[in-house]
Parts: sequence; C-alpha cells; structure tokens
Amino acid sequence: MNKQDIYELIKNKGYWHEINEHGEVFTMEDLAKIELPYPEYDAKNIFVRDEKKINYYLITVKSEKRVDLKEFRRTYGTKNLSFAKEEDLMNILGLIPGSVSPLGLLNDKENKVHFYLDKEFTEKDALIGVHPNDNTATLWLKTKDLINIIEENGNQVNVIEIKN
Repeated sequence: MNKQDIYELIKNKGYWHEINEHGEVFTMEDLAKIELPYPEYDAKNIFVRDEKKINYYLITVKSEKRVDLKEFRRTYGTKNLSFAKEEDLMNILGLIPGSVSPLGLLNDKENKVHFYLDKEFTEKDALIGVHPNDNTATLWLKTKDLINIIEENGNQVNVIEIKN
C-alpha cells in the first residue's frame, strides 16, 4: 500500500486522524526540525532481522528511546539481531529507508515480520505518529486504531515495555 492507499483506508474506516505533509525525512534528527502538532507521540521504527535472515522484526518506540538489540534478544528469545538490508525492507514491507512504518506491515503478504510496539503508545487514549509508507508525511492516529488495522491484516501486535 502506498501513501494514497493508506489515506483511503483510514478515511474508509472513519478513524480520527491528522496528516502533516512535509519534506522528505530520513532520520529522527530530520524529523525534529519539522514543527509537528504532537511530537511527544512521534514513533521511531527499527527494522531488524536475525542472523539466519529467517525472522524479521519491526520495533516501534517513542522517538526519544533507544532500543538495545542485545537486551531485546535476551528478553524475547531471538537469535542475534542486526539491521535488515534495504533489499529486505523493499521486498518485505515495500518501503525505502526513511519511510519505515508499522503501516508497512500491510505490504507484508506472508506476515513474515514480528511487530513489537512500545507500551507507552497504548496508555490512556494515546496517539501515534507514523509515516503513511512515505517519508514526506506524518499520519497521526489513535494507537488503538493502528493496532486494529495491523491485526485485521493478520499481523500480531506485541505490546512491550522498552526502558530508556
């Protein structure tokens, strides 16, 4: 699904959302230079794979958090993890670097990617800001609606606590 497909999906479901179109961003530092309405709900997404290139993981955390991959491996019983290659990102999620998003899971036809979401995004009526599979916009959704979209696609959502 591309950006327009995502917008159409959100609109058809009747979910509350806001869209901020902006220039291309490739890093969290790039995004920090853009004035956004809900920066405290901005998501950082990490796409990693195990050493055998069998299991892939998308980890979504608050923008200021750091993910310790060794700690993640110990806690969740994975093999050694490293960042996935650009080819894997395109072949599995249909995304380019800088546009990684939980909405990319909608392009994962084999449900190959294990999704982990920082529980801070689920507290109260929390929002989440993600790319609509394109790094020229930020889409704000209620986290519960994002979870519904992903689960309806057949992906499991693992809500976890990532400590800073």
